[in-house]
Amino acid sequence: MTWLLAVAVAFAFVNGVNDGGALLSVGLSVRGHRPLIGVVLAALFVALAPLLVGTAVAATLAGRLVSFDGADGQLALTLAVVASVTVTWLLAARGLPTSLTLAVVGAIAGAGVGAGLPVTWSTVAQVLVLAALAPLAGVLVARGLGRVVTAWPSPGPLDQRVRRWHRLGFLAQCLAYGANDGQKMLAVLAVAAGTASADGVPLVTWHLAVAAGAFLLGAVVGLPRVARTLGSGVVPSRPHQAVVTELSSASVVLATGALGSPVSMTQAISGGLVGSVLERGYRSVRWRAVGRLGTAWIITLPCAFAAAALATLLTLAVR
Repeated sequence: MTWLLAVAVAFAFVNGVNDGGALLSVGLSVRGHRPLIGVVLAALFVALAPLLVGTAVAATLAGRLVSFDGADGQLALTLAVVASVTVTWLLAARGLPTSLTLAVVGAIAGAGVGAGLPVTWSTVAQVLVLAALAPLAGVLVARGLGRVVTAWPSPGPLDQRVRRWHRLGFLAQCLAYGANDGQKMLAVLAVAAGTASADGVPLVTWHLAVAAGAFLLGAVVGLPRVARTLGSGVVPSRPHQAVVTELSSASVVLATGALGSPVSMTQAISGGLVGSVLERGYRSVRWRAVGRLGTAWIITLPCAFAAAALATLLTLAVR
């Protein structure tokens, strides 16, 4: 069990490196946005969000997709974590930055198949449908919120209003991440510690602290990558559009989290970025970058599924 706990902590660290930049990148165009304070807030909500909104998403990843019971189940989960991180890294190395959450879902299902564990395919299908709809929902919500943010009656110039809305938007985004995307760390820790059950994932203080601490460390290590993440890749975002993206992505991810379905914040942010900038016309969107993201999302889950299934099957065969 010690080695599985070590994998779980390392996984939380990788999440910080991978997801910290996506959370921060959009707000970089807002004056006064401080990345270090941002990663601290994001890590804080990794711990606080499950206390505020529950652990439905963690329960889905820890037991609703596949039940990782016994030694074989723990080994299968470990291989799923390794496969998801490996696939995400390989795609990023080929210029296809993708969603670690999508990779985790695919790898969990693949590891279940490889280990001969029962896979709840209806839940897998639900997750896939919502993952596909998340970017589209982000576009639509951002289009509506864009009109609200610019027209909201408030004293002072738009720049001052944007900074006020940014504080709300970034906090909402951090809450949404901790309530949905961030709970994959809690799910892996719960299985590693043996606290996950058919009833769900309990709230254990040291689980929350370890997940938040490892995430924070990873996010700090990944700070140099922030300038190269989504905010500069999909659209040239202006300050008020960044705020719209934060609010729209938070809304989409919180909504899917209420259904217990893991959805990537990266996907919701990408959709929000596109929706927020469409007011300037379709040519303002860097469609080639959008196409690369879409390609990465499409191939991530089946690649992670195949890698985890093969790794699990071979590992159990030689034991």
